Amino acid sequence: MKKLDLTQGNVPGVLFQFALPYLLANMLQALYGGADLFVVGQFDDAASVAGVAIGSQVMQTVTGIILGLTTGITVLIGIATGARNDKETASIIGSSIWLFALVGGFLTLLMTLLHNPIAALMHTPAEAMRDTCHYLLICSLGIPFIIGYNVICGILRGLGDSRTPLYFVALACAINITLDFLLVGGFHLRAAGAAFATIASQGISFLTALIFLRRRGFSFRFTRQDIRLNGLLSRRIVLLGAPIALQDALINISFLLITVIVNQMGVIASAALGVVEKIIIFAMLPPVAISSAVAAMTAQNFGAGLTERMNRCLKAGIGMALVFGVSMCLYSQFLPDTLLRIFTSDPAVITMGAGYLRGYSIDCIMVSFVFCFNSYFSGQGNSWFPMVHSLIATLLFRIPLSWAFSHIDPTTLVWMGYAPPLSTLVSLFICLWYLPRWKRKISFSSR
Repeated sequence: MKKLDLTQGNVPGVLFQFALPYLLANMLQALYGGADLFVVGQFDDAASVAGVAIGSQVMQTVTGIILGLTTGITVLIGIATGARNDKETASIIGSSIWLFALVGGFLTLLMTLLHNPIAALMHTPAEAMRDTCHYLLICSLGIPFIIGYNVICGILRGLGDSRTPLYFVALACAINITLDFLLVGGFHLRAAGAAFATIASQGISFLTALIFLRRRGFSFRFTRQDIRLNGLLSRRIVLLGAPIALQDALINISFLLITVIVNQMGVIASAALGVVEKIIIFAMLPPVAISSAVAAMTAQNFGAGLTERMNRCLKAGIGMALVFGVSMCLYSQFLPDTLLRIFTSDPAVITMGAGYLRGYSIDCIMVSFVFCFNSYFSGQGNSWFPMVHSLIATLLFRIPLSWAFSHIDPTTLVWMGYAPPLSTLVSLFICLWYLPRWKRKISFSSR
């Protein structure tokens, strides 16, 4: 296990070194998620594409909740690691295993029972209902694998190891793409084949991660006695991770509500939205990876009491994220068609999606700031503020604006594309207002 001491060395250099494997892992993870849509788009009709797009949007919401909760593990382990408290680190890991086993069982049961009603609530077009239900049911059965993988990765990243998770994702990616072509292209199983490929790849990746941890172990003492549900630590994990999970869930729920709005415009609009959302997921990977690295680095330095180093980490993270965000936005303004053709060859879907992407891509610049701010606060144990401003931006701006813009011209998605960047701009203004106040509070409490 190759660990980085995030409290030492040149801040931009260490941040980039830690963020790069994180970015590559996220790219591969999105690649095997996007592979479902890509392969289905090559071999099946718009109804099948819409089914995978809608189903994967729902599963993205579930995954966002899981990622938010496991961020609590990463931050707490990072703080304990920065403070050189190995005993507490072992206890956090042990509690996490029990806590997320319970969460996994609950989410799997819930999603398995409700996959049909969820598809109906999404106003799924009648042509895509069968594919959507198949995709949701099969992927819901794979939730324990998603949770297990993310818990292990959360532990490793909190310890300063962002490289090992990359290998697990690379394995999953290769398996998923291979099975997608076999099951969808070869056996013509449509959305169900894509879902089978997804859960099989996730399961193998999780089992590989377990074997790795069992053989390599940790650099500190960790025994079976540490694997117990510690009420205090579990509460801290939930209190820190729940706001992040709720924040991610709200954002994804807003995507789902927008999907509901667009689904009522027909299957072409639904497919176009799904394809653009996949593109945006890839576009958001660099700022997500960089901001995640900012969270881990901030946590370790917060635990070590290195306040100024945390501030330099925030500035470096924003600068790095902007390089990717500005590049994606500019490319999308001039060549959006080339991105949409990766996932579909339907000219109607491409035309409608291009208009949506031009406006939406501006959000890549906005989130470069907001994601890093959120990670900076969360890395210091303040996950409530990111949740609050996300609630404001999502409920009061993103959803209402999307609904209002959809009525300007029901034949196009152009106006709806501007709702996400406008709502993120609201979050940015709130963060800029709050930042100096938080710094003064931390400075005062450290005296």
